[in-house]
Amino acid sequence: MLRKSGILVALLCAIGAAVLTWPSFFRVDRLSPIAQIISFRPLVALAFAGLAMVALLIALVPPLRRGALAVTLVFIVAAAANGTIILSRGVTADELPDKTATSIRVMTWNTAGSATDPDTVARIAVAMDADIVTLPETTIETGEQVALAMRDLGHRMWAHHAEYGTDGWDARSTTLLISPRLGEYSVIRSSQDGSSNTSTVPSAVAMPVSGDGPIVVAAHAVAPRPSYMQHWRDDLQWLADQCGGADVIMAGDFNATVDHMGGLGVDGGDLGLCHDAAVETGGGSVGTWTTALPALLGAPIDHVMASSHWEATGSIVLRADGGSESDHRPLVVQLEPVSP
Repeated sequence: MLRKSGILVALLCAIGAAVLTWPSFFRVDRLSPIAQIISFRPLVALAFAGLAMVALLIALVPPLRRGALAVTLVFIVAAAANGTIILSRGVTADELPDKTATSIRVMTWNTAGSATDPDTVARIAVAMDADIVTLPETTIETGEQVALAMRDLGHRMWAHHAEYGTDGWDARSTTLLISPRLGEYSVIRSSQDGSSNTSTVPSAVAMPVSGDGPIVVAAHAVAPRPSYMQHWRDDLQWLADQCGGADVIMAGDFNATVDHMGGLGVDGGDLGLCHDAAVETGGGSVGTWTTALPALLGAPIDHVMASSHWEATGSIVLRADGGSESDHRPLVVQLEPVSP
């Protein structure tokens, strides 16, 4: 009887481990509570390692030995598989190559509104020589302060935004800064009036009015709280739809890791036709949220993505700055145009 029970427990543990390790294969990556759990794959890997140790201790009890050893093996394999996935996406988002005449640097940072001083954003953006800065949870008033501070530091930017109402909640606004060297831009009407946009917090789609710059999407999907799951799923689909051309750069707070994007990529893309720049440059497992955890244990939910016209050549996740109490870390990526 104990032997049969041990086999059953081991089988159930194997199924659970497989679901948490390869959630998109089982098409549960956007279902609660799986979606919330898999956001922190490093913690999942550590949990499996801890459970393996507990099962190994249980195996010291003779009547439970076979079943416990089977469960131990399941958890060891699960921990190793998760660790392999983490390493394959990269844990070293700490370097950018020298900028060239054709490079575009993109910085995204969910500033948590008033939790971050505009001068801090400006100083970091200028230090990173950013050409595009997407700032979810940042009002246009704050964005203009950032642009003015950057101008004073010799780095001009134009400020754009999209917002849902003026109720004082900074998350209802997303600001986008674009360098004049990319040309003149304008946020499309559907972003401004919300007729085609993310559901609860806004994204901003900016099109080039002059010049030959890319379409730029400042992204902000709603968080996958239990009561917002369908809105979150719709937001990810909407963002995937925005990346339907060859010359798109999309950056912001997706409130999703690449583990949540199963089935949303097209022709090998991670989301629509876009590829995740951090994954391509060996930093895809470095967490941008939350700052309460070390970066290697956090969730990489902030992304810079680009379609086929662009190749990512470097990425860096910055430490939380003293001038910010945001729970997100800034992410900076360098992109180079792909020769036709």
